[in-house]
Amino acid sequence: MFARTAALAAALLASAASPVWADGLIDNVNGMTLDAKGKVVSFTGLVIDNDGKVKQLLERRDKRPEKLDYKLDGDGRTLMPGIIDAHGHVMGLGFSLLTLDLSGTKSLEEALAKIKAYADENPSRPWIIGRGWNQEKWGLGRFPTAADLDAVVPDRPVWLERVDGHAGWANTAAMKAAGVKPDVKDPAGGRVERIGGKPAGVFVDAAEALVSKSVPPPRAVDRDAALIAAQDHLLALGITGIADMGTTIDDWQAYRRAGDEGRLRVRIMSYAAGIEAMVAIGGPRPTPWLYDDRLRLNGVKLYLDGALGSRGALLKADYADMPGQRGLAFVNDTQLLNMMSRAAMDDFQVAAHAIGDGANAQALSAIEELAKDYKGDRRWRIEHAQIIDPVDIPRFAKNGIIASMQPVHQISDRLMAEARLGPARLAGAYAWKTLSQAGVPLAFGSDTPVESPDPFAGLAAAITREGADGQPFGGWQPQERLGRTEAIDAFTRGAAYAGFAEDRFGTLMPGMRADFILLDVDPLLSTPGELRSAKVVETWVGGVRRYQRDDDR
Repeated sequence: MFARTAALAAALLASAASPVWADGLIDNVNGMTLDAKGKVVSFTGLVIDNDGKVKQLLERRDKRPEKLDYKLDGDGRTLMPGIIDAHGHVMGLGFSLLTLDLSGTKSLEEALAKIKAYADENPSRPWIIGRGWNQEKWGLGRFPTAADLDAVVPDRPVWLERVDGHAGWANTAAMKAAGVKPDVKDPAGGRVERIGGKPAGVFVDAAEALVSKSVPPPRAVDRDAALIAAQDHLLALGITGIADMGTTIDDWQAYRRAGDEGRLRVRIMSYAAGIEAMVAIGGPRPTPWLYDDRLRLNGVKLYLDGALGSRGALLKADYADMPGQRGLAFVNDTQLLNMMSRAAMDDFQVAAHAIGDGANAQALSAIEELAKDYKGDRRWRIEHAQIIDPVDIPRFAKNGIIASMQPVHQISDRLMAEARLGPARLAGAYAWKTLSQAGVPLAFGSDTPVESPDPFAGLAAAITREGADGQPFGGWQPQERLGRTEAIDAFTRGAAYAGFAEDRFGTLMPGMRADFILLDVDPLLSTPGELRSAKVVETWVGGVRRYQRDDDR
């Protein structure tokens, strides 16, 4: 018995001493990452261990491992951490890729032609569903109406969400199917646009539910297809992780199905769509990390106001282009404190949607009040933080509040923001540099599908504050431009930190998940135009290649 045990022990010892060829090497690259202090670290080779983590960063003079499972020649391309989108809507992106997309339309006439063509091509669909319209981009000077839609689709309900998701556009058939009466009242936190006192076809913020409640819900198979489409799109853009802002229980189940079946390829940091969804998904506390750090419920997304484009953003003073209107307050101070306290008491992270300066001030006051009782590393988040009264900016740093912002919004919103606010109130608009200098952690994203999730458009916007057309020359409010390292940090390490994931991914330092991309440009040296048109050659998540660019693209 003893001899057999000794022989077995000797065999195990010999096995342990034998080399385990489990490492991979990505070599001959122009590698860059940021360390724990946000400083650039350069390398030419990256060693990946058997757990899909970074084992070692190699400089040119370092000896390469000899015994490997695989080796890839990077052909001198830039290798950098995978992009993390700090604020997006995963299922919204997926469904936008599978349904009618109006985001590229430049006029009402073009949009109506696209709607008619889509309806003609899909005669069996009981409802025509889509999103992406923007009356500001059309230069329409008004909201579209049900009559506009009736002219092209009179026989079936049509429901189209505005590009920011804060308004919906219905035809007469949709309003009839939803039981919207001519004398319908504005719900709290919402507004029904009217003509002659009757619903005109556009429903803002909370009023959207008057119609959307009647839209047939997606089936589980539809959600699975949408998740596949969203992941394909994100990976092709170099996005390896995303904070999902507004996860429903149905969304969560789709993520779990994908994880259980090995189909979850992008890391998702989830924020539930309100307190009820938070409890349904997480129960007594945030979930643990699942599927090798691919999924976690971090906290809850709460809405304080609407969007600037629909004049739903809550302002401290009247809209410059609509005196007497200051936007929509979705909750009062007491309601907000109760919801945030309910989340914080069970250690759920709070992400508060606040666009207008009134909503940002409301969020800051609530956090200041709750911080007295809820100690520790809370990482309160304010999503968007687009319009801030300059006197409120120091309040962000006071409690370590994260400003979760989207640089591409500044490009899209510039002219509208000038009209909505007037020149005297632009000092705290999209104030990235001012917030950073005040010691406020920045986390950058896209708000996809409100905007394209393309992170290189976001990076270019962050460092130039110019549009793709180079306008305005020198940048809009150029004092708010960021340096390249700062911008990259907000799209990688900063976005991971905002989701309590900075010890898992977001950089390529040893021990971190090997999430990286190979690019055809160097984001530290390229011109803004080159950066904006950067192409992702490969995307790797957890040491596995998840996307490879077709040479014909």
